[in-house]
Amino acid sequence: MLKTRCFTICLALAVAVAATAGRAARAADDQPAAEDPQRQLIGVLQSDAPKADKAITCKRLAIYGSGEAVPALAPLLADAELASWARIALEAIPDPAADAALREALGKLQGRLLIGAINSIGVRRDAQAVAGLAPRLKDADVEVASAAAAALGRIGDAAATNTLEQALSAAPAALRSAVAEGCILCAEKRLAEGKAQEAAELYDQIRRAEVPEQRMLEATRGAILARGPAGIPLLVEQLQAADKALFAIGLTTARELAGADVAKALVAELGRTTPDRQALLILALADRGDTEALPAMLQAAHSGPSQVRIAAIGMLKRLGDASCVPALLEIAVAAEEDVAQAAVAALEELPGEDVNADFAKRLDGAEGKLRQLLIQIVGLRRIDAVPALLKAADDADAQIRSAALTALGETAGLDDLPVLIARVVAPQHAEDAPAAQQALRAACIRMPDGEACAGKLAAAMPQAPLPAKITILEILSAMGGTRALQTVGAAAKDATPELQDAASRLLGEWMTVDAGPVLLDLAKTATDAKYEVRALRGYIRLVRQFVLPDGQRAEMCRIALQTAKRDAEKKLVLEVLGRYPSIDTLQLAVETAKIPSLKNEAAATALAIAQKIGGSADVQKLLAQVGQEAVKVEILKAEYGAGNKSVDVTAILRKHVRDFPLIVLPSSSYNSAFGGDPASGVVKQLQVQYRMNGKAGEATFQENDTIMLPVPK
Repeated sequence: MLKTRCFTICLALAVAVAATAGRAARAADDQPAAEDPQRQLIGVLQSDAPKADKAITCKRLAIYGSGEAVPALAPLLADAELASWARIALEAIPDPAADAALREALGKLQGRLLIGAINSIGVRRDAQAVAGLAPRLKDADVEVASAAAAALGRIGDAAATNTLEQALSAAPAALRSAVAEGCILCAEKRLAEGKAQEAAELYDQIRRAEVPEQRMLEATRGAILARGPAGIPLLVEQLQAADKALFAIGLTTARELAGADVAKALVAELGRTTPDRQALLILALADRGDTEALPAMLQAAHSGPSQVRIAAIGMLKRLGDASCVPALLEIAVAAEEDVAQAAVAALEELPGEDVNADFAKRLDGAEGKLRQLLIQIVGLRRIDAVPALLKAADDADAQIRSAALTALGETAGLDDLPVLIARVVAPQHAEDAPAAQQALRAACIRMPDGEACAGKLAAAMPQAPLPAKITILEILSAMGGTRALQTVGAAAKDATPELQDAASRLLGEWMTVDAGPVLLDLAKTATDAKYEVRALRGYIRLVRQFVLPDGQRAEMCRIALQTAKRDAEKKLVLEVLGRYPSIDTLQLAVETAKIPSLKNEAAATALAIAQKIGGSADVQKLLAQVGQEAVKVEILKAEYGAGNKSVDVTAILRKHVRDFPLIVLPSSSYNSAFGGDPASGVVKQLQVQYRMNGKAGEATFQENDTIMLPVPK
């Protein structure tokens, strides 16, 4: 009941804020100018104002209140609806009177109200309240006793600590967790004050007591941290424990405890534990950032279970340097696949320019599998080693050539581009073609000067064989840009059917709106109807898909309608018009309705647009041109479903009625628009009874049909 009343008050507060502000402003006008805000607020608390107003007033006193406000706030601690609001102010008021009021309430309140007051005492850390809180540790209400334990822990002085220590062994089981938590808070306070020895002793006392596991774990962590380097033996004890929770708290604390000796202890433990724990210890070392452990990690990476090797390699990736390169290369070449992949990932991410220089130097004299690996790493790290890669691209080994081409795709500059183009236009080995094409694409897409890059590709087009020309066109399409668009547009008009087909397809997929004029020109000049339609549909896609100013979109739609020879493309334009409603798109839909074969579709589009933009005088005039005068539509009843599984959707339909026979729902799916599927797996119907200009009518629509109400006879 109390929670219900409090919830009601909270709801009422939102409604009352504006009224309260108005009343406060008027009250301020009536008060002398010299009177401070606090006095006005105290006046509200002492008046018969609604409780919602008093709640907001308490909240404001947290800002403006002083000791003068405490007498008005203190009585509210016994009010079930206002106590929490009063405590907000009392917790914030920087005056001993607030502490006194809360202490006094300890002897007067019960239940939730008492718990609230105790919590506020804990927030204020009132040392004078210890004597009043201590008896509450024996309260019959466990929640009251638990709140007292927490408050004593937040106070954390010698008296509070002593009280909690005495209760730790004598407290009933239900209270022991709260008392232990209070003791932990006291220990944390000691540690923060530099009293590490006292903190450690208190943590040990908690560990020895019969407390829940979570409290014991928290105390164990604290005991290790309080001891500093001297806590390492206790840390190792947890890392050697069979209990998983103790091992986990050991790992957590190992990440927090400072000092090189911690890393040494973790490394030593690696040789004494199981593989799964070894991997977790390595992760802890990595999180600590202990580079002193790198030699041990290199050793662990070389042999042993895969999970341990991968964990060690992961640490080398994060903390390693050039000294780790030889070992990682050896592992990447010789180890099983999952370990080798981890080594390659580490080689890719090792930090430092000296690492890059090391790889470039090693590449010059490398052979076999190592050479292939180094080429891969050079590409992954984008190291400037183009001469060596060009040499490798002519190697007798096909795998070396493929790796070199891939790396060139990641490293070649603009001046190196002709080499890759030549490999695509006239590959010396047919099996190199896929790698060369992918390398050229990768290089061109990342090239900073895209226009210059496109110029080099365009210059290669005339001498390239047909398959290479198509590859170059595809790369240009992926790049985009002015020169690329010009080159692809020109290819779409080439006499070669294969080039026309590839180029027109790529233009239709172009990802910037500047392709519009090129597509439109192709749609008007193409000699093959296939390419004419493809170009026009690509043009319409641009209008539909991209963000455009309303005027530009409407003009492009007009041009598309004028250019289209078939109704199919004109219907696509109508769909665009309906998607972007404006007076201009409405005008175009009305004009399209003059085409007999499109009259119905265009009229429906015009109505849909009018529904969205509203029935102004200009809209009414335009609709009149398609035979749609403004009408008054009243929905009498509407049901959606199948058989005896139907739902009343009258209210929903009424929300979307305008001055037209067409009703546009917020979703094309009836199920979505009407809030669910009343008959799953069954074809449903929408049955509507209505009046139009006073005449009754009925209509039935199949699921997801356009809702166009017939004019009653």
